[in-house]
Amino acid sequence: MVHIRVILLEPIYGGNIGAVARVMMNFGFRDLVLVNPPPIDDEARAFASNAIALLESARICERLEDATLDSNLLVGTTSKAGLTENRHVRMPVFSPKELKRKLEGKKGIVSLIFGRESSGLRVDELSRCDLIAVIPASAEYPVMNLSHAVAIFLYELQDLRPGSYPLAGRLDLDLLYEHIHEFLHKIPYPPHKREKTSLMIRRILGRAELTGREVQTLRGILKKAEIAIEGGERSKG
Repeated sequence: MVHIRVILLEPIYGGNIGAVARVMMNFGFRDLVLVNPPPIDDEARAFASNAIALLESARICERLEDATLDSNLLVGTTSKAGLTENRHVRMPVFSPKELKRKLEGKKGIVSLIFGRESSGLRVDELSRCDLIAVIPASAEYPVMNLSHAVAIFLYELQDLRPGSYPLAGRLDLDLLYEHIHEFLHKIPYPPHKREKTSLMIRRILGRAELTGREVQTLRGILKKAEIAIEGGERSKG
């Protein structure tokens, strides 16, 4: 079945951390990871209410990479959806309801990543994610309180239908994305398009929810293509 993890990246206010612990308890979730948080103070405990044990059991990491090592799918949350098809960092986006439909019947650890209260997730952090999710709030003021945003996602995901479709591991996926990036440097592909194309492919594959076997198949195809390219270059020389 899908295991939901909530990751707060560099949260600023202890009260918000405590409030997130409380809404996690409300909807039956227990896996909270804090990346570079402030000290867990009395305000955080007060906002946590009866979820103090969950708050104090939260795993603390220094880097986002450490928080996601065993995650199968990374979902970056943002209040700013991309406006055009060329803005692959924030497109395509999924609402909490759409995210639930994508996760139905899957098996693995899904990390919901929430950014700083002041500025959210940076472009480089969103670029690491497999999927991007946005709460369809008012266009006049789409930025929500951190704990409110977490609550909306967890409300939608609390009754996910369990399944046995195994999502690929983080290491396998990262190796595939790195391999694609390297491959674009080995073929006559326009240098100024490589980064955008790498991100586009990451978004495509993120939506595909690959299994480990599918990842290995794709990497095998890339290796065969690299061998063919190297063979053709040698024959020309």
